[in-house]
Amino acid sequence: MINQLILGDNLEVLKKIESETVDMIYLDPPFFSNRNYEVIWGDKGEIRSFQDRWAGGIEHYIAWLKERVEQMHRILKPTGSFFLHCDWHANAEIKVEILNKIFGSSNFQNEIIWSYKRYTAASKRFQNLHDTIFWYSKSKKHIFNEQREAYGENSGKKDSHYKKDEKGNWFRWQKRKNKEPYKVYLSDGRRVGDVWEMSIINASAKERIGYPTQKPEKLLERIISCSTNEKDLILDPFVGGGTTIAVAEKLNRKWIGIDQSVQAVKVTDLRLQKDLNLFSKPYVVQLHKYDYDELRNRKAFEFETWIIEQFGGIPNKKQHGDFGIDGKTKENTPIQVKRSDNIGRNVIDNFKSAIERFDKTLYNKNITDKKTTGFIIAFSFGRGAVAEVARLKNKENIIIELIPVSKIVPIALKPKLTVIFNDLGTDNKNLRKIEFIAQAESESGIEFFAWNWKFNKEKGFSPEILLDKTGKQTYKFKAGSHKIAIKVIDTEGLENIEIINLKVNGKIKQTD
Repeated sequence: MINQLILGDNLEVLKKIESETVDMIYLDPPFFSNRNYEVIWGDKGEIRSFQDRWAGGIEHYIAWLKERVEQMHRILKPTGSFFLHCDWHANAEIKVEILNKIFGSSNFQNEIIWSYKRYTAASKRFQNLHDTIFWYSKSKKHIFNEQREAYGENSGKKDSHYKKDEKGNWFRWQKRKNKEPYKVYLSDGRRVGDVWEMSIINASAKERIGYPTQKPEKLLERIISCSTNEKDLILDPFVGGGTTIAVAEKLNRKWIGIDQSVQAVKVTDLRLQKDLNLFSKPYVVQLHKYDYDELRNRKAFEFETWIIEQFGGIPNKKQHGDFGIDGKTKENTPIQVKRSDNIGRNVIDNFKSAIERFDKTLYNKNITDKKTTGFIIAFSFGRGAVAEVARLKNKENIIIELIPVSKIVPIALKPKLTVIFNDLGTDNKNLRKIEFIAQAESESGIEFFAWNWKFNKEKGFSPEILLDKTGKQTYKFKAGSHKIAIKVIDTEGLENIEIINLKVNGKIKQTD
């Protein structure tokens, strides 16, 4: 299975996933809290989901979440684990009304407390400084990998039970019933309990992307490590800032991420691009609409396979010796794919000969039964092709169907992007300060921009700024040649990139 980032309503996506195929699910759904605070990205998908979730009070919220958890329970393997992240607003209702009823109270493993420190304001009650993570398993066969954490500095060294071995490592003897004692080393750390003290992401943290409720990678590392092994499949149905997906990738797990928000999906996509290396696994981003240019420029065999599967057909596994037939329907009707526009009559003539040679018995039977003898999929068809298909049907009872790609998957044009820049002079360190202004157009509207100040074509787009709503940035450059890349994302999730080559000396000059 290839890793997937999916834009859409997670309930509808979950319904399409095969039962008992996922090893671990972590979800951090919107808390039952202040409504304005809940809307983070502010795009159409998130607002639509927000309105649906808040059609009624707590009963409606529980019902909204419960039907999703029911689907998650269905797709979880018998050895799988389920972690639900929540806070005090509805944790009691979630445990009693959803988790105990769906998973069964006997499969409750832990109520994990994530404890953190932050500024505490004056109040007439204690400030909330923790979240709750409920861990349930699908069965008693669940995976559990013991987790350890380091002792405090110098801990144990002043304890009389600890001594040094011949290599200078601190250890103590651990007794066992009717067995020889064994050595426990201080460096092994202690077993982790159900209270996890971990810092929240502060304003200067390297992993911070600007997502208000972003969870620290360390938290997800522990959850994923304790409940899965390498190559297991992780699902996050509320992707948010993409931390689960980023950590799953680093820990060599397979993954599926779902979110209703275009921004959540695309920010996660850019976050993955930033960390790409030789060991990164391929993944696909599934949007509501597909970029026409990207589809037209895909490798031919890759596109043929993909579009036939989208059509509901079975693609050929081999690329040659197929009589010009790229796949077939479940009824064995031949399919041919042309990754081009304005298909002419010659394609129809060649296809007619190919389908007759491919299976003459089926070909003749389809003619007799007045059924389709073959399908041609292309981006568009010329007048000659359309006329010949009509003639074959009317004069010879040969039915060939012409299927535009846009009838199989929705297509849109990517946004237009231009970038201008202004020289703001040098600072006291002789660095050249340049203002960049990105101007973009899209029929659907613009969501955000991302910036890569040291673009390297071989490494790909690796953004230093992930989420820019204004399209305006200022950066300081040393003298020399620089390559800057800017991406724009529209409300459909389609993107475009502009690459600027600058030479900074006495003057600023844009080069080819």
